[in-house]
Amino acid sequence: MMKPPVIWSVAGLDSGGGAGLSADQRAADAFAVHLCPVAAALTAQNSVAVEAVFPTPPEQLDAQLAALASDLPPVAIKTGLLGGVEQLRVVTRWVDRLRERAPVALVVDPVLRASTGASLADEALLRAYREELLPRATVITPNRREAARLVGDGTAQSQARALGVESVCITGGDEGDALALDWLASPQASGWLALPRREAANNHGTGCCFATGLAAALARGFVAADAAVLAKMLTTSGLADGAAPGAGAGPVRPRADFIHDASLLPALFDHEPGAWPERHSGGIAGVYGITDSGHHAAELFAQGLATVQLRLKRGDAEADWPARLHAELKPALAAAQRCGATLVLNDHWREALAAGVGFIHLGQEDLLALGEAERHELAAARSRGLRLGLSSHSLWELARAAAWAPDYIACGPVWPTLTKAMPWRAQGLDNLAWWAAMAPAPVVGIGGVLAPEQLAAIAAAGASAGCVVRGLKVIEPAIWQQAWREGRASANAAAAGWPHASLD
Repeated sequence: MMKPPVIWSVAGLDSGGGAGLSADQRAADAFAVHLCPVAAALTAQNSVAVEAVFPTPPEQLDAQLAALASDLPPVAIKTGLLGGVEQLRVVTRWVDRLRERAPVALVVDPVLRASTGASLADEALLRAYREELLPRATVITPNRREAARLVGDGTAQSQARALGVESVCITGGDEGDALALDWLASPQASGWLALPRREAANNHGTGCCFATGLAAALARGFVAADAAVLAKMLTTSGLADGAAPGAGAGPVRPRADFIHDASLLPALFDHEPGAWPERHSGGIAGVYGITDSGHHAAELFAQGLATVQLRLKRGDAEADWPARLHAELKPALAAAQRCGATLVLNDHWREALAAGVGFIHLGQEDLLALGEAERHELAAARSRGLRLGLSSHSLWELARAAAWAPDYIACGPVWPTLTKAMPWRAQGLDNLAWWAAMAPAPVVGIGGVLAPEQLAAIAAAGASAGCVVRGLKVIEPAIWQQAWREGRASANAAAAGWPHASLD
């Protein structure tokens, strides 16, 4: 049996059982990782106030970490309340030692102030954070007030840059109106992670839970942007109403089944959103053909395919591009209209609008390349009925796709593919099944489908449609359609397991 990943939490012990190491333990249990709770400070607190903080003597903190290093070395370390400069320096020394042996992720939750308003860090500790701990951090997860104490007031974006850490998630779930928003800045993606706000009486320890969840996700092999998505899902799952054990807020209690709750998947917006996106009802189903030839598309429609994507790539120096695009579109669009089928044009959304094509597909790189005016133009076209499919290869790309409320979301590559170079690991049928269960739109499986048995497996995994590219040139559509029907008949409605990381 595979051992669970080990993470350390170096944080404060909350005598009230709400935040600190108590919250970290609940988060780790829900994430199915092994947590080593290391007490950097003891607090005298309850659900109403922090009445005193007693930093653990540096030699005692060092002894705890030395004992763990010999038997339970971490894949990731999360820090919370550290209590003082000397305690912080014990942590930095151990981070450096451990990294001499193997990679260790460091998630810093800079606990600088209690939720009741009491300060937990003086100027010397703030300086040690800036100069000694943050330069070693993999990800930092301050809330907006903590970010302001570290680098001053400003927008979340400017604060993230000023913190100087490769990946930052500035949490803001306790602020705002309709949406709970966190600003994510990472090498993979940047934007606003959003979920509809959940008013809950039991919300003590959300920051601890979020940071520990992020560390746990890193320990399970996810990159920072994916880890932030999972941490937000975990933390939101623990917000609940009901009787609190004390006079103040009750503790957040994340659920172990959070990973299977589709309502917890956040959306990743490029600009601060004002409302949750409305889902579109129209998707596609069955065998989804992809070709680079308009005449081939027409043949596929005539042979019974209901959906075909015309994937045309424009050469950098192609002067006759408009003429070539028109020539390829003409037979494909005429056949789609004649057969009552759906033609999808890849990438070229303005040309699609001009030619009367009502369905486009965009990759994530195409979304990122859009300027503000272009995003408004595309959104306006969507409001007039333009249908949209989006690619996704990772959890953060799934979240970004969700922000656009598309008609379908493609998950791929299901198997390794030679049709295009990409850095992603194969999703496999396990990730595809998770996408199908969790995505806020119909899911299309794409990538590496060379045999009808593979298409049947995509159907059995719960996808709404499956893409076939090269296979349509050697196997007739009727065989692919029969494979799809057989796969749907054997579809397993059981909940998907955990997704796996798709990028190193």
